[in-house]
Amino acid sequence: MKGTAILFQEDTVTFIENVDHSIFEEIKEQCGCSHCNCRLENKLVDFGSVSPVFWHEDEVDWDYGY
Repeated sequence: MKGTAILFQEDTVTFIENVDHSIFEEIKEQCGCSHCNCRLENKLVDFGSVSPVFWHEDEVDWDYGY
């Protein structure tokens, strides 16, 4: 299943779209750690401290209605 992982960091919100649910679970297990790591597109990515993290099935709708 693919979807969007939404990561809340100290000053940032990061959206990782079109990822497998297993990536979300991997990140979720690391919530509260100082270095949240996962492999995206064959690269190891360090998101730093992440807490909390949410899942949105499919992609996030970016229609702002403008």
